[in-house]
Amino acid sequence: MPLPPPAFEDKLCPPDSLAARVAQLPRPLVFTNGCFDILHRGHVTCLARARALGGSLLVALNTDASVQRLGKGSDRPINPLADRLAVIAALGSVDLVTWFDEDTPLETILASRPDVLAKGGDWPPHTIVGATEVRGWGGQVHAIAFEHERSTTRLIDTIRQSLDRTP
Repeated sequence: MPLPPPAFEDKLCPPDSLAARVAQLPRPLVFTNGCFDILHRGHVTCLARARALGGSLLVALNTDASVQRLGKGSDRPINPLADRLAVIAALGSVDLVTWFDEDTPLETILASRPDVLAKGGDWPPHTIVGATEVRGWGGQVHAIAFEHERSTTRLIDTIRQSLDRTP
């Protein structure tokens, strides 16, 4: 007898179902986005801090094509979208996960109408996509200070250097 899917898979939300699913979430709704290619301590800390800003957390991930257009390298993302979605959905701080194929998450922000927009501290609030719109409907925008200096790109570089030194 096959096992039922893990409960975290209920958090996965196709973009065309986003408005209906967001309507069921506790407010204030916090929105963040990113590639989340190889999850690390910096990511999970930032997501936990974002979740603490409201009643629920929606995370939107770049599709594989969208990640490639960001110029992170021809071999990125390392993990395909389905895997990245599952890993993010499995986090206790995350209430709903969706994805976007555009270069920015603006359409997803407009569709979900979050009360709070949050990004990592490397994004000054005035540069966060959707900040003007979220503030326009009375929401808040937060750049969450880094507590752990981590980078997926640096992590990948470290792995590559380690492999280069292997005899």
